[in-house]
Parts: sequence; C-alpha cells; structure tokens
Amino acid sequence: MLAGTPIGDVADAPPRLAAELATADVVAAEDTRRLRRLTQALGVQTTGRVVSYFEGNESARTPELVEALEDGRRVLLVTDAGMPSVSDPGYRLVAAAVEKDIKVTAVPGPSAVLTALALSGLPVDRFCFEGFLPRKAGERLGKLREVAGERRTMVFFEAPHRLDDTLAAMAEVFGDERRAAVCRELTKTYEEVKRGPLKALAEWAAEGVRGEITVVVEGASETVRELDPAELVDRVRVREEAGERRKEAIAAVAAEAGLPKREVFDAVVAAKNAARTGPADGKGLS
Repeated sequence: MLAGTPIGDVADAPPRLAAELATADVVAAEDTRRLRRLTQALGVQTTGRVVSYFEGNESARTPELVEALEDGRRVLLVTDAGMPSVSDPGYRLVAAAVEKDIKVTAVPGPSAVLTALALSGLPVDRFCFEGFLPRKAGERLGKLREVAGERRTMVFFEAPHRLDDTLAAMAEVFGDERRAAVCRELTKTYEEVKRGPLKALAEWAAEGVRGEITVVVEGASETVRELDPAELVDRVRVREEAGERRKEAIAAVAAEAGLPKREVFDAVVAAKNAARTGPADGKGLS
C-alpha cells in the first residue's frame, strides 16, 4: 500500500494514515528518522518492522518487499512528503508487485503538485508534471527546449540552490514575460507563493531562496505553432524599424510567440543569409 504523507502541516495527514502505520506488518520509509517524527506527531506506535526504502537501496530492497507481500504480509510505503512514486521512491515496488499480480492500493494524501497548481493563479484545466529538471546547465536547457511549445500549464520541482539558474533558463527558453509562480514551503509556517514573469522571478530568486520549491509555468500561447519563420522575421523587422535593438526585438518576439529566443534568432540569421544570396524582396533583414 502506498500512503501519502503531509507535505508540511502534519494536521493534513489523511485519517487512514495513522491506522495503517499502526497495523502494517512492514513499513518501508524513505527516511526512518522522519517517519519516527511523523508517528510521534500522530500519536501512533508502529508494531510492524520498519525498513528504509530510498533511492540508494530501492532496487536492492524491492525483491525483499515483494517477497513479504507474496507471504501475505501487509507492506506500507511512505516517503518524506506527499505521494510515493511522484518524484519519490515507489515506482519500482509498484511495478514489481503488479508483475506478480499482487494488489496495490493507496491512502491518498496531500500533493505539492496539485497544491501549487491550485495556488498559482495559472490555468488549471490542463497541466503536465515535469518533475526535476537535469542539474547540468546544458541538459537543463535541452529539456526546456523540448517542452517550449507545451500548451498545458507545467509543474516542476526544484532545489532552492538551483532555483535562480532554473528560472533564468526558463526565461531564456520560454521568454522573459512567460507567467509563472514559485511556491515555497507549502502548508508550512513560512509558506510563500511568488507570482510574476519568469525574468522578474529569476531576479528575485538570485537573492537566495530557502525551502521546498514547486514551480508552475504558464503553457505556450496559441500562436506558437502558427507563426512561420518569415512571420517571425517580419515581427523582428517591425520592432527594429520602431527603434528597438535587434537583441531586444528578438527577445520580445520570442516572448509573444511563446518560442525559445534561439528559434527566432535562427530565423533572423537565415533570412539575413538568404537576402545576401538571393533576390531582395524588401522583407528581409540587413
């Protein structure tokens, strides 16, 4: 059984959680010390065997837990906060149990994904969860470019010490003005939801942010797939003629279209090269 645990305020614990913790034959916990604090707060005494189950031993311990399930024992899996399997240990155990035709169920609980989405002020009718982005800058940019055209609201997890770099990368790829919300310490004493355009949020985060972080980002606008390269170039040209520098014009057009700045830049360079080698039509960039 998977059991959701509070993401902050222990009073949010599902009513069934205490009963399951008290009666499970085996409690597999991401952090046994945090489990002990949780049971103390709930006034619960675990009677079953408590074992650790975290990223480092998940693969090795899964067969042991499946064997316990096959022997008819009740195994309860809890992680540090929220639902197991959602960017936390759990998937391997569920998959292994399903393969053995063992019943898997859940005690539903709080979710940072849904809580942040609801508080963000961004559209919630359609959304996708992207989890943690890669730690390396190049891989992170690559992943963001993959989802640059995503029309649904996106939800990400991030570590506080990487938040400013991640928001800056999002501004570069999605556009400075793409709306977002940074949700910090949800349901805890110092809960904070900071909303605004990505560029402004990146500048705010550069001062230092602490706590558990969930980032919600607005999906790409409806114009994303409708503007061909020629139209992008034309929009840049119009802005340049109005007095903007090319760099700022490219950034503005990218933000309007919900496209990475690099894509607009490449269109401008291609048009400039074409103007040099082909007949002038008055629409290119010099």
